[in-house]
Amino acid sequence: MFTLDQAKSFIAVAEELHFGRAAERLNMTQPPLSRQIQKLERSVGVELLERDNRKVSLTPAGRAFLAEARKLIVAAERAPKTAQRIAAGKSGQLRVGFTAASGFSLLGPLLAEIAAELPDVDVELQELVTGDQLAAISDGDLDLGLARPAFDEDLFESHLLFTEDLLLAVPIGHVLDGLNRAPVVADLKNIPLIMHSPIQARYFYDLVVRTVPIEHANVVHTVSQILTMVALVAAGRGVAFVPESAKLLGMAGVSYLRLADVESDVVELYAIWSREMRNPALGRLLGVIRSGWA
Repeated sequence: MFTLDQAKSFIAVAEELHFGRAAERLNMTQPPLSRQIQKLERSVGVELLERDNRKVSLTPAGRAFLAEARKLIVAAERAPKTAQRIAAGKSGQLRVGFTAASGFSLLGPLLAEIAAELPDVDVELQELVTGDQLAAISDGDLDLGLARPAFDEDLFESHLLFTEDLLLAVPIGHVLDGLNRAPVVADLKNIPLIMHSPIQARYFYDLVVRTVPIEHANVVHTVSQILTMVALVAAGRGVAFVPESAKLLGMAGVSYLRLADVESDVVELYAIWSREMRNPALGRLLGVIRSGWA
């Protein structure tokens, strides 16, 4: 195997086409330069240069080798800087998981912040429910999750990013939309309800049943995604409890109402990561997050 010094020596001779000028360029004498080229040709197994007393020229193999040798030297010079930038968190990759609801609320601003603070870091996104995010973080397949509680605090560290209200989405013109006051939970009696799946949307399911005395006989649809839920509301299929950020969907035909007897800021979104986190780029991002960005 040839060395980088041999490759540099060959490049100098190939560009100068003169051993004397190449040796001067490399701050060495001509005999050791000639030996470097000879060792290189023995290592490669082909003749790279044609030389006589009057001139030096490249063989066809030498021309091909020159192009690759230049790439090799550039890569070798770049490698330490790349490693240093990755170690400092200035380069590398961040693998970020997010829930569907966070995708239309906090994900955009977070990506903008990453682009501003870590411009050379590549971001890979995966849309996953909270349980799948936690499993992926544990397996080392995700660096950061934008997810809902609850999670094992012995395994994961977290930072509360965002709280918002739980609103009632109703079709425009619905009886609840025409009240001259803020609706209350008692107004929901006998109203068809579109409910969260207790499996695929466990966080919102638990939050709603903990916050509101649901009459399960009124549940007409059970779905896992906020977008689907709001679309069913727009179609007049019922009413649904959604995070306030669902307004950002811009779905026509839907009003969003605050129930007077439901507490504010009950919907939470966390940044979640492994306590064994090793990614320097994630360390830099967490510094931004903890500084109060969100």
